[in-house]
Amino acid sequence: MSNLKMKDAALIYLDRSGGLQKFIDDCKYYNDAELGNHILHHPLKAAQVFQSINIVLKLTHLPPLPSYDFDICEFPLDYTSQRFYMMQGIVIAMTTITKYSQGARFLCSDEGCPFSKGFQYIRVHVPGATESSTVRNDFLCNLCSSSLQEDRKFRVLGDKQIVEIITTKVIHAFQGYTKNQPFRFQSLTIFLRDELVNKMKMGNEYKIVGIPVCVETSQTSVCIEANSVILCNPKVPLGISDNFRCLLSLTSTSCWKFTAILANIFASQIVPPGTYNLLKFCLLMSLVQSSDRNKELEDYLDILIITSDTLLVDRLLNFSINLVPRGIRHPVSTEIFPTLSKNTYGTGAVSIQAGSALLAKGGVCFIGDIASHKKDKLEQLQSVLENRSITVYIPGKKFRDDTDQQVTFPVQCSFWSFVDMDSPSRRNAQRPSTLIGQMDCSLIPSNLIEAFGLLINCNESSPCHPLLPSVQHTLKKAIDPEGLLYLASKQFTTEDFEKLLAFAKNLNVELSLEAERMIHGYYLSSRRIRTDSICGSKLSASALKYLVSLSEAHARLSLRNKVLKEDVLIAALLFETSLTLKYGATIFCVAPNALFPFEVYNEEYLEKRDLYLTQCQQQLQQFIAACAPGTAVFSNDE
Repeated sequence: MSNLKMKDAALIYLDRSGGLQKFIDDCKYYNDAELGNHILHHPLKAAQVFQSINIVLKLTHLPPLPSYDFDICEFPLDYTSQRFYMMQGIVIAMTTITKYSQGARFLCSDEGCPFSKGFQYIRVHVPGATESSTVRNDFLCNLCSSSLQEDRKFRVLGDKQIVEIITTKVIHAFQGYTKNQPFRFQSLTIFLRDELVNKMKMGNEYKIVGIPVCVETSQTSVCIEANSVILCNPKVPLGISDNFRCLLSLTSTSCWKFTAILANIFASQIVPPGTYNLLKFCLLMSLVQSSDRNKELEDYLDILIITSDTLLVDRLLNFSINLVPRGIRHPVSTEIFPTLSKNTYGTGAVSIQAGSALLAKGGVCFIGDIASHKKDKLEQLQSVLENRSITVYIPGKKFRDDTDQQVTFPVQCSFWSFVDMDSPSRRNAQRPSTLIGQMDCSLIPSNLIEAFGLLINCNESSPCHPLLPSVQHTLKKAIDPEGLLYLASKQFTTEDFEKLLAFAKNLNVELSLEAERMIHGYYLSSRRIRTDSICGSKLSASALKYLVSLSEAHARLSLRNKVLKEDVLIAALLFETSLTLKYGATIFCVAPNALFPFEVYNEEYLEKRDLYLTQCQQQLQQFIAACAPGTAVFSNDE
């Protein structure tokens, strides 16, 4: 029987039984405005209007007025009026699903009392009520004052879940705004019941319509009885700033100039233009691959940086995560991945705490120096990087349950980390490599290095002047901390970059046929030349998805909807540079500064770079033709 026919049959039954007429008569006492106002401000009393039939009032929205907003950052909180409010927050914890008493039937214990039979005492859960309000053993008969006994055959159970949210403003505390000052934030507890169970996912942001209530456990706390839950969709800017639009127009004849200039001038508040260009370039590409849209899990770009200048790299990465809404700097005192704790509301459920990775959903999780994490956490990180999910095991015995459970969460963020090669333990343990271009990373598990999409060597700030520009910048900043030292900082502000990244990361891009062929050809070629008879291929199957992700990232950063072979060249150069650091150079020999062979200061240098990259593209095509001839990409003339 279809749902529509069921509704039609139910309506006919109500009409014949007189229930529909009773409902109409009850509604005559209220016109629409009065009824709506009654529901909004007195929801518990309004429920009595519909007592003749089982109607559940579900609100889709509230009037956009300040009096309906429930801001958990403002005190005092109004939890006594028991009316509907709208609140907004990010899920940081949730419990497993448990049962609660939705309704129960009671009978008078005195058999001579008329109320010892029938359905005179039916107790149902109302928003904000505790379990004891529905079921307990001290209810008395209104007729004879005898005790009431529950008829357990008629108890109705429902599903219940407890969720904790934090206001979006708290995210700033995880982005370095606290300047190492201690901070404290408080979550708000949301009760989900019946059809709302499992409607909220870890790390997502929601608007919630509900009734504030005061719950007494070991301490008194304010909670929300949810009425409806709405997923928040982030606002996507319609365009970029005028200065960036002008720059894009001026560089439209080249597929490489715009992104080169972006990398050159990026983060001029932290490092001078022209320094750390390769690292800044990779950070920008990773940022545009972080997105709030529903995307494939393999789109994210993870970066592991090898450096001896950890202070500047740390500042640069911390500056970068502040440019996206969900850039999280992982606090050392907390956990990266979900953990378990006992629920404080006595429901018997297990509370799962999100951790930094799930909190960074759709963004970046910066976990600092990889040496600061213990071996078991690094193994867990490796598993997450490979599978893009984390499974939480809940032992039944520990949490007073009969069975063990497990919950799996998708991990939808990019991971950034660095390795301090100048630390005493690493400096003394480094061994010289016999392979050209290879770095000794023996102190880092090889499988973990392989799990990161990009490995970047960042020990020089500039090919020509490795120290002087950074020293001058530091001295000027010490004299004028808030000053804008360069013209680029004034023309292209931090807000301009935020708008550019927000626009670029929400672009839908697709691979062109020649780009797809080039990716496939380079992957096969690299796999073949990095294969030996003992260990097999050094390239995992995930290498292909990294190449696709890198190509898409450069297309997005170029503000294009189609991935071209020029984007694939950038991806191949980055990936080959990373492979060279891991395994040494091959016949497709890529220089460490291949992406930025010259100082990008004026049009002449940009033209030289374009010419150099064109030569690199020809070498890549020759490499593919030699090692994977069936997938060679030819020009139109050929």
